[in-house]
Amino acid sequence: MDIVLLHPEIPHNTGAIGRLCVGLGWPLHIIRPMGFAIDEKHIRRAGLDYWQHLQLTLHDSFEAYLEARKPSTLTFLSTKAPRTLYESEFQPDGALIFGCESAGLPKGYYERYEAQLAVLPMPGEHARSINLANAVAIAAYEAYRRFNT
Repeated sequence: MDIVLLHPEIPHNTGAIGRLCVGLGWPLHIIRPMGFAIDEKHIRRAGLDYWQHLQLTLHDSFEAYLEARKPSTLTFLSTKAPRTLYESEFQPDGALIFGCESAGLPKGYYERYEAQLAVLPMPGEHARSINLANAVAIAAYEAYRRFNT
């Protein structure tokens, strides 16, 4: 399954997500622009010595990603989704897609991909969202659990 980051802004989040992808054996796809250089020390520090094993591909647009990979399913994580992650369909050749840390998904995506939006339940009343790296880990391991049970 592909992990896709749309315009990530925080290097240590991307480093931690890269390390997670190595642990799962899944590729990481980053859609430019990014808020940092891919060789920043924060990425290397968060990714530790795993970063060299990461299957990383950079794309200039989401459309370029779709053309290159042709994922069978798309699941976009968003706090504005009508259903939870646990109601989503996953396929091993699908994609989990995450927006940037400060703004989420690009505006047009909420309408264009409305049926593929999913939210992580957050019953606490004071949080708008959780850290991007944590959200990726929760979603990725839910998909992994379904593939392996």
